[in-house]
This record gives sequence, structure tokens and C-alpha cells, in this order.
Amino acid sequence: MPPPSRRSFLKTLACTGLAGAGLLAHAPARAQAFPRAFSSFFVDVEPLKAKGWGPFADLIRQAALDELHRSFADRIDPRGPRFVLLITDVFLTASPDPGSGSRGRGGGGGNHDGMDGEALAIGPRGQILARHPQHAVLDVARRSTDPDEPGRAVALAQHYVRWLRRRL
Repeated sequence: MPPPSRRSFLKTLACTGLAGAGLLAHAPARAQAFPRAFSSFFVDVEPLKAKGWGPFADLIRQAALDELHRSFADRIDPRGPRFVLLITDVFLTASPDPGSGSRGRGGGGGNHDGMDGEALAIGPRGQILARHPQHAVLDVARRSTDPDEPGRAVALAQHYVRWLRRRL
């Protein structure tokens, strides 16, 4: 059976009242044991699209999804919960050279790009079994001078997922 679609996942959240009731934030991330194996992976970039990132958000989604499959390849089990990565914000510094200030698309600063999000383990009925919020930064001083370079966004998404692998 194919994994549930994003639409059915969000509909389940809305129907159960989890999102609206604030029940998604009921326990700190450290108090929840994240599962060791996952049946499938999904990356949600709707918060980025709502901020106007458009196709660039799709690039980030695909890079993160590809990296999830690579980084967690040894932890795939059809009996496990679904792994959903919700990416809520991306910060690309406008000037990645060492002397730059703290201007950035989305509020990034200095010589670092950053990404905020949350890993969720989703059970068979759409229930959140575990969550792990995370912020990751990547030093870009020696990488590029183009603030919207797709390669920087891909590298940041990969870096974010690799940190998740270390933490989970």
C-alpha cells in the first residue's frame, strides 16, 4: 500500500484536531524516543512556499528527500512509522564573504546559511509518535558569492538531514 499523500496527512491532522489544539507541542523533543526505522519519507516545504520561496522550496524539498533516502537507507522497514520532515524556514546570507554583515534572505546573517524544521514520526492513523525540532547552520564563507545559488540551498538541505541522522 502506498504511503498516505501529503493532503491526506494534513487532513488527518485537521480532523483529529492535533494541529489546532496545540497538541503537537505537548512534550519536549528529548522526552520522546524517536523510532529507529521508517516505512517512508516525506518532506513538507509548505511554510517556505507561503513565504514566497516557490520553485526554490521544491528544490530544497527534493534535496532533503534525496538525502533522507541516502542517510537513512539502513533504517527502512515497512512496519515503521512514516518520517516527515517539516522545513519551516531557510536563511541564506546575502553576502557569504568573510567581511559581510548580517543581511540575508529570510533573516540569515554573517557567513552562515541556516535551516529550521522538525522531524516527525507519523503512525498509521496519522498520529505523531515522536518529534525532533532542529536548527542547523552551514558556514558558506568559502562556498559562493551568489545569495540565491541553488547549490547552496541543496548543500544546506543535505547538511540539515545529515545532522538529523547524527541526532536520531
